[in-house]
Amino acid sequence: MASVRTRLTAAYAAALAATLVVFGGALLYARTVTTENVVRRMASERAELVVRVLRQASDDPEPLISVDDSLVPRLRTEVGSRLTPLRDYLVVLAGDGRVLFNSDAAASLSVVDSSALRNLDDDQRYERLLEAYRNYEHFVRLGRSLRDPRPDTVVAFRDDKLLVVARPLRDPSVPVERVVVGMSVGTLATQARRELLATMVVLAPLLLVLSAVAAYLLAGHTFKPLERLMAQLEAITDGRSLHRRLPVDDTGDEIARLTATLNAMLGRLENYFGALRRFTADASHELKTPLTVLRADVERAMNATTSPAERLVALEEALQETTRMADLVEQLLTLARADEGRFDLHREPVALGSVVRDVLETALILGEEGGIAVRAPVLEEANVMGDRARLRQLFLNLVTNAIKYTPRGGEVEISLRRAGDVATFTVRDTGIGIAAADLPYIFDRFWRADRVRSRSGARGGFGLGLAISQWIAQAHGGSLTATSRLGRGSVFTVTLPYAPDGSTAEYPVPAQARELAARDLAS
Repeated sequence: MASVRTRLTAAYAAALAATLVVFGGALLYARTVTTENVVRRMASERAELVVRVLRQASDDPEPLISVDDSLVPRLRTEVGSRLTPLRDYLVVLAGDGRVLFNSDAAASLSVVDSSALRNLDDDQRYERLLEAYRNYEHFVRLGRSLRDPRPDTVVAFRDDKLLVVARPLRDPSVPVERVVVGMSVGTLATQARRELLATMVVLAPLLLVLSAVAAYLLAGHTFKPLERLMAQLEAITDGRSLHRRLPVDDTGDEIARLTATLNAMLGRLENYFGALRRFTADASHELKTPLTVLRADVERAMNATTSPAERLVALEEALQETTRMADLVEQLLTLARADEGRFDLHREPVALGSVVRDVLETALILGEEGGIAVRAPVLEEANVMGDRARLRQLFLNLVTNAIKYTPRGGEVEISLRRAGDVATFTVRDTGIGIAAADLPYIFDRFWRADRVRSRSGARGGFGLGLAISQWIAQAHGGSLTATSRLGRGSVFTVTLPYAPDGSTAEYPVPAQARELAARDLAS
């Protein structure tokens, strides 16, 4: 397959060839028109010359017109001899339309060489003589019919074109009505065309070849930066060399913009590959631990020396690990479908107040077990278009995380507000908080700030809850943000587009939540 450089050169050569053909045709047409204009001007000048000769001759004492032996009026012999050297088609007409003089060229229109007729039969000889006579008669008749002082037309005679000009005298002292001059346009036009075509045949291929070579060299010079770019890109062969970047020129042209775009793409690929490596390592680690425990429990249950009570304990632990692995696989499947865009949300009008109230009831139960006060001081009316189950999962993840990382005696506050065209759900806790260095990574998959803690403890998890929560918020056209200080607690805020329905009434706070809030304030 031809390279881009070769294809561009071929396209340029084809365009240039078409341009040369069009330009040559236009030049040929212009040359033809110019030739006809030149012939028209020459014929007019020749007619004016004949008029001057006739006027000078009319000033002589001898009459301008004489009658020969056949009683046919003719120009005086002396005047005719002065006009005879003219090689043009020339006819001088009297006032009554009779021919007073015709040049040899005009006379030849009605004269056929006898040698040309010798080998013809009678019919062909008659047609040839008739054609010659008609040509002459046509020329004379055309000269008589031209009335304008400077008329011109093109009439075909044999293989030539004659441009005929009639010049009226309008001089009472000169007994001549008009002078008719015809000049051959075909010969001059043919000669001009041949010269132009010969020039084009010689120069056009030379120009085409030189232009193609110049275009090929110029394309090579233009594609040099691209060749260097391709060589540098070919050196980046795997995910380990994605840290390399292409040098960017300061020219600001298309190649510089392409290089900057490729660098940005390499940066994204580096992040994706890094995330994929971390994801693979973390997923393997998360699956390895429960599989090891599960294997140990199964082996202990299968041991013949194990008592029935120990066997039941082993099977119960195996069941717990199996459930934990199923939860992990389900979360991974959710994220995988979200990444591929195959996770459809069942969008419908959702009143967030009822969803938050449902989550609050669950949070009250979890908080009571952990000795944590759960409060909901503000629950405003807020409606969105979304998936009710996924929004509940989002809110519940944030609330359970807040309770999980808040020590006994702490506090978790839930609020739902409407601000303009957005609805805001906020979870605030007084827990252990997140270090500033760890805060940018909390939404990464399998990330946990307390990696040294036991996976099976009260705060054990897979590190996927916040990643799933962020995806749910973004899938609803919203966002999930977090602020935190180590030892001072954290605040997670979900912002969702509001779907107005004209209602602004507050949701009723559950009685249990009101009692807990009043008790906390009293203390």
